[in-house]
Amino acid sequence: MSSSPTAAPRPAGEAKDIILGRIRTALRDVHESDPALDVPVDWTYHQPTAMPDVLERFVERVEDYKARVVRTDAAGVPGCIAEALVESGIRSVVLPGGLDARWCAAVRGTGAAVLRDEPLLTQTELDRIGAVVTAAAVGVAETGTIMLDHGPDQGRRALSLVPDMHICVVRSEQVVSDIPEAVGRLGAALREGRPATWISGPSATSDIELSRVEGVHGPRTLWVILQEG
Repeated sequence: MSSSPTAAPRPAGEAKDIILGRIRTALRDVHESDPALDVPVDWTYHQPTAMPDVLERFVERVEDYKARVVRTDAAGVPGCIAEALVESGIRSVVLPGGLDARWCAAVRGTGAAVLRDEPLLTQTELDRIGAVVTAAAVGVAETGTIMLDHGPDQGRRALSLVPDMHICVVRSEQVVSDIPEAVGRLGAALREGRPATWISGPSATSDIELSRVEGVHGPRTLWVILQEG
């Protein structure tokens, strides 16, 4: 049986020249150097996505990720934080420096040991802590994502990634429809160079034999308190 002859591979430099030549040919009629101006898009960035009830969608999506959601008003937030810690048997909590004083008092009222990240706690110290309580920057209804911009009431990234439980308070006015609108809310913090952490449910992975394992890349338990009004 005969086989077709195989063409010899082209030298790397010659192949590169051919590819670049084809690109130049394809762009011959393009006179605008800015791609955004060359292909105008009829789109307004950071606009909301229409949906019947932003808060209901947010709660539904967060619960889909197996996170616990509690809805309350501002006066009820401290009690909900305390309830979450007691129910989960948490004995040590780290609190960001800018957290609401009433929330901090509620944590102390549970009898749990309270730690501050000043001076910075080591990774070993953080790993021994049962929970962290933070505020949030944005909540995304369509994806159930909570975004932190690590302001004073959220602390540095390690605080929300290392402890096994994360209690996060999201105010109703922080909940937006979808990712484009959320990114608009984060703009100022990003321009300041602050990091952003996007949380979609408790940490979990199915990389190993498609078996879901929780707590690998972050907190095993996410408890969201939605503050309304």
